[in-house]
Amino acid sequence: MEDGGEDRRPRARTRARDHVSTYAVLLQQMRDHGLMRRRLGFYWVYAAILFGSLGLLGVAFALLGDSWLQLLVATGLAVIFAQFGFLGHDAAHRQIFASSRWNVWSARIISTLFIGLSHGWWVHKHNKHHNSPNQLDTDPDIAPGVLAFTPELATARAAIPGFAGWFTRHQGWFFFPLLMLEGLALHVAGIRTLIERRDLPHRLLEAVLLTVRLVGYVAVLFVFLPPSKAVAFLGLQLAVFGVLLGGSFAPNHKGMPIVPRGMRLDFVQRQVVMSRNIRGSWFVDSAMGGLNYQIEHHLFPSMARPNLKRAKPLVEAFCREHGITYTEVSLPASYGIVVRYLNTVGLSERDPFACPLMADLR
Repeated sequence: MEDGGEDRRPRARTRARDHVSTYAVLLQQMRDHGLMRRRLGFYWVYAAILFGSLGLLGVAFALLGDSWLQLLVATGLAVIFAQFGFLGHDAAHRQIFASSRWNVWSARIISTLFIGLSHGWWVHKHNKHHNSPNQLDTDPDIAPGVLAFTPELATARAAIPGFAGWFTRHQGWFFFPLLMLEGLALHVAGIRTLIERRDLPHRLLEAVLLTVRLVGYVAVLFVFLPPSKAVAFLGLQLAVFGVLLGGSFAPNHKGMPIVPRGMRLDFVQRQVVMSRNIRGSWFVDSAMGGLNYQIEHHLFPSMARPNLKRAKPLVEAFCREHGITYTEVSLPASYGIVVRYLNTVGLSERDPFACPLMADLR
């Protein structure tokens, strides 16, 4: 009878304690370099640019009137709404203000009044994702939906005769077209949550703000534009908004290892190995709202966005020292990985989905 099984769990617990202590060392490095400090100047300038751009787009909308050039305004609004989404994300993670109350209320107002999402719904979903990224039955971002992100679900769906099975086997090619519906899906999910979740904090206030934002916005379009142009304006804005938001979140975890249900990992392994960074220029940093530094963001959720880039070399060095896989690719490469992953999981190939830590740490 082998005695290796007797020692496996004690060794795993020892490694977990080691990683807790080494993470404390890494966190102290961040503090020593001043990377956990607030960056109010950055956020005030960023917010001023967003509000100024929103005002200019409002002026352009009024001046253009009944013109198909309004579609340029719709595209601009989609970009600004996505950037407001990133600003709300930062506030929800308490990156902006020292006061938790100021952060929470800023995130709530931005989410509901400016981009039309339920703050309560999004925070609940996003916190669960941060706690257990890419873990079965825990991370809502890989929960069953139109696309199958996990081997079990994809295998079941791919076996269905007809269109449903064919779609699952080729679902990667539909990823980007489906992103155009993501904006509408986010609005619908927020509304459903407010209707169904009576225990949601500040539910009535969110409902009022969300109604003002969604109904008021649509009413303005149909009052000042002919129906055909209003529909085109709204459709384009929602489509571009969905692509920008979905295209910023998807490359960060899709195609990374899937953690089996019930498997326990230490904090560092759980956040680093399941995440992917996107390399690029200042344009990528801006377009993705800093989410291209996903590993650093998951390790230090309250770190101000402009500090993530400075934290990156320290985290890379830490991972090299401790033998932790640190993944970084270009933006086009990341999208290619996502498409191939979705098609592969649809074809029920198992190898890409096993967590490399399973045998060692389960």
